[in-house]
Amino acid sequence: MALVLPEFDLARFNTLASPARARAYMSVASREELVEALQFAREHSLPILPLGGGSNIVLREDFPGLVVHIKMRGIELVHETQEHLWVRAQAGENWHEFVLYCLAMGWYGLENLSLIPGSVGAAPIQNIGAYGVELDSVFAELTALEVASRLAVTFDGDGCGFGYRDSVFKQRLKDQYIICDVTFKLNKTAHLRIDYPALAERLAAIPRDALTAEQVSAAVCAIRREKLPDPETIPNAGSFFKNPVVPANHFEALRSRYPDIVGYPQADGKVKLAAAWLIDRAGWKGVSEGNVAVHSQQALVLTNPGRAYGEELLFLAERIRASVRQTYDVELEIEPRIYP
Repeated sequence: MALVLPEFDLARFNTLASPARARAYMSVASREELVEALQFAREHSLPILPLGGGSNIVLREDFPGLVVHIKMRGIELVHETQEHLWVRAQAGENWHEFVLYCLAMGWYGLENLSLIPGSVGAAPIQNIGAYGVELDSVFAELTALEVASRLAVTFDGDGCGFGYRDSVFKQRLKDQYIICDVTFKLNKTAHLRIDYPALAERLAAIPRDALTAEQVSAAVCAIRREKLPDPETIPNAGSFFKNPVVPANHFEALRSRYPDIVGYPQADGKVKLAAAWLIDRAGWKGVSEGNVAVHSQQALVLTNPGRAYGEELLFLAERIRASVRQTYDVELEIEPRIYP
């Protein structure tokens, strides 16, 4: 059985560097060890917190249960046709390293998702996305263990209920399953997506017929490094709020008051607003309160330079949400998961 560590400090295992402690901690490197961890939690009546890269969680305070650190590794090609490949990655694989591995193998489709922090297992929960591509567009299926029964269940795309930075694992099935592996449907030939404005601008000097997936990945990495602080230097959890989606008439009313407001029309007729613009124009960019702050270069990122508990960061987040609500009548939704 995997070693159980009591009163475990999680500061090194969350990118906000919050000093929260877990009542118990187990690192699991196989499905068998995961079953053992779930059994241990059941026997000791402990709530469970699955942990991957720790890049998308806010630890409000100490966690009164078992942290299960997913360390399962492995990548395999499980099927291929003339045009496509199905690639399975274990949940503990680092996401960016997995993207780079696929590029090196000539497996395409993930290049726009380069440098997103976290693990493969966390990617479907959040339905991660960046620069015009979301995970659900390359998703085939995943395997997860049901916490209650400890039995393996396979989910296809429909079963995952993907939405914008959302899935069934953040909603109806929250905390009921732990993802073990994810299978992706990738391409043997690159079908490049560079329509996102910042990416198109970065790559404008390269002729389209000469552009490679590796160059797209490098451009995405460069843009992300310019926009987002390195958690190793400034503790953060990346984008703290989702970009809100509003009805078209609401957007038009806002645009009449704020002509430079940033909005992106959606297929359903609604408009996605840039949360960073809203927060910036509401006066929060660069604001520091106690141990926490809004990043001076990117208003969407809240930072924790004082290594405080997540509760202090959430208090700042609620003040920002209230300000945006009062100013624009727009509700911001927090993107990271909050524990406990």
